Amino acid sequence: MPPTTSRPRTADTAWPTRQQALKVAVFTLLLSWPLHRLSGTPYHAVFGRIGFIGMALLLAYAAAGRFKPHWLGIAAARLMAVVLTAPIAALATVLATQGANFITYLGERQALLGQVMMVFLSIFFGVLFALAAMRKERKQRERADRLQTQLEKDALERELLDARLRLLQKQIEPHFLFNTLANVEALVASGSDNAGPVLRHLIAYLRAAMPRLGDADATLATELQLVRTYLQLMHLRMPDRMQFSVSDVAAAETLRFPAMALLTLVENAVRHGIDPSMDGGSIEVGGRRDPVSGRITLWVSDTGVGMSETAQPGTGLANLRTRLQGCYGAGTRLDLHEATPRGVRVELHFDPGVKP
Repeated sequence: MPPTTSRPRTADTAWPTRQQALKVAVFTLLLSWPLHRLSGTPYHAVFGRIGFIGMALLLAYAAAGRFKPHWLGIAAARLMAVVLTAPIAALATVLATQGANFITYLGERQALLGQVMMVFLSIFFGVLFALAAMRKERKQRERADRLQTQLEKDALERELLDARLRLLQKQIEPHFLFNTLANVEALVASGSDNAGPVLRHLIAYLRAAMPRLGDADATLATELQLVRTYLQLMHLRMPDRMQFSVSDVAAAETLRFPAMALLTLVENAVRHGIDPSMDGGSIEVGGRRDPVSGRITLWVSDTGVGMSETAQPGTGLANLRTRLQGCYGAGTRLDLHEATPRGVRVELHFDPGVKP
């Protein structure tokens, strides 16, 4: 299931957020100063009234998003709550400060004008802040929706990539198996005395190798071990015509590597390089890690018939390139070079730290 993202607290709670409360408090401090200078009222008294009204409007704004009627949109409910709360909150400040004398107080022209001005400012700034807050919340929802859509898209792409890699893996299994059985057929047809021992080794090899064809947790160390076993079998089949060497690679035990990927190159070197050659040849398998960039280079080099006989890559190489790019990204390369004085050298270049 794709990961989910948290949405801004808009209609989930009847309480304002800390950030909203802090903004109202700061604005109240700033607005109280010019009103204090214009009215001559002590600053703490102005701040108390403005602060009370501001917090009342903020609570009304938050509660309207949670308890709005089903027939009213959330934006309209919030604006209506702010407009209705402003005069009520302003009147509450008069009751709190004047007590039983509030009617006499409001009977004075200057006090009544001040109260009307307070209600007007409360509605004006309350609506202004409500519109700004709703605009910010809308942008947050849009950003969260885009993030959610991107996460779902990435999850689908990963599933598609995994399915594609599994399909390529299934294509390689019969390819490898049929090529190996063809080698056994050639050995038996030649009537070699080594037919029995080689067949027994081959059966043991296939028993060990076949379960690893679909191993998603395969490492380069296990791959190198399979390569050694395979080359030992091929050496038994043609001991006078093929020599080989397999070098260790640093950190191979923990380096993830697609199962049978390197073995495909070795199999091609035997089948298309050593087998067609009258004199046979040798196969070298090795690798190195760049100490600066961390990139890995693996190679399979043979002294067989050369590039002219193997210039057309088949299913194995095409699938191998796709599998490696699926594991290590588009920066992965598979290069074929003509070796000197003869033969072919295939190199794999990839960064094990890159995720597709």
